[in-house]
Amino acid sequence: MKKCPYCDFNSHEKGDKTNYISTLLKDLDNDLNYIQGRSIHSIFIGGGTPSLMSADELSELFIGLKSRLTFDQDIEITLETNPGTFEIEKFKQFRDIGINRLSIGVQSFHDKHLQSLGRIHSADEAIHACEQARKVGFDNFNIDLMYGLEAQTIDECLADVNQAINLSPSHISFYQLTIEPNTLFAKYPPILPQDDELWQMGKQGAALLEKNGFVQYEVSAYGKSSSIHNLNYWQFGDYLGIGAGAHGKITNIDTGQILRTIKPKSPKDYIDNQKESIELVNNLSFEFMLNALRLKQGFNSKLFTDRTGQSIDTIRTQLQKAQSIGLLKISKTKIEPTKKGFDFLNDLQAYFL
Repeated sequence: MKKCPYCDFNSHEKGDKTNYISTLLKDLDNDLNYIQGRSIHSIFIGGGTPSLMSADELSELFIGLKSRLTFDQDIEITLETNPGTFEIEKFKQFRDIGINRLSIGVQSFHDKHLQSLGRIHSADEAIHACEQARKVGFDNFNIDLMYGLEAQTIDECLADVNQAINLSPSHISFYQLTIEPNTLFAKYPPILPQDDELWQMGKQGAALLEKNGFVQYEVSAYGKSSSIHNLNYWQFGDYLGIGAGAHGKITNIDTGQILRTIKPKSPKDYIDNQKESIELVNNLSFEFMLNALRLKQGFNSKLFTDRTGQSIDTIRTQLQKAQSIGLLKISKTKIEPTKKGFDFLNDLQAYFL
């Protein structure tokens, strides 16, 4: 396993998986009180390359999850995976375990860009992985696709989008490469396309996706159907964070308080001591708007009250200011970004700081 130079996920090139599954289940046991009688509508196994776990390990994990949690009948269970041959061979086993959605980290269908990104798979392997996913029964799978890569042209970007569309996924995540702190790219920055080229890649790529039936429902998410798990994040829903470096967000049904939980980042520290850090979320209106404004179709004003416990009137002044300069469209029940607001999302979100 190799860590990509752009990656700021809590992933490690080497690690001891011994006892990790049992540690995950102990971690879950410690957090079961947060569930407060609710059922689970989605699971996302991600961050790095969790599909490097064996089928037996994942099976052990799911036996433990099902004995502790109530799964919704139509639960969405996603596993992040990469297109290497070793993982492709396990796709059918993943399906048999109960995983019903894959998120395949393709990033590009050009070998030169995959090499510059530090990916260990080829374009052909990426195509084969997507074809194999569908062959073994994954009708619901996502392709991760980056643009704004080193020396990438607009034509290469659009060729990647076309290739992804032709593989018939249900969902495509199409997002710009960003240079994150504490990554190899931050230390040795690649020469990226100019801003006007980046704008055109994003604009033309989005238009191509929409033309082919992939509806943009969030900044970088395009789907024939939306991801249940993704929507829960952007709608400021609750989620448990289990695992090394995992973050959770929990609403106390009795008090209305909202907490964020953070697990130890180092796998060794996590296995040795699962004690979590707990933070109280104070600026609820900003936290809600930071997430919900990423939804292209906006949100119902009742959702704001349901998620924050506050009346929409608490942010009425900010809403009206954003509306007055054309960043928001507001009706009696719905709030949504205009095209201008969606294009300049950071400016829109800043109104609610």
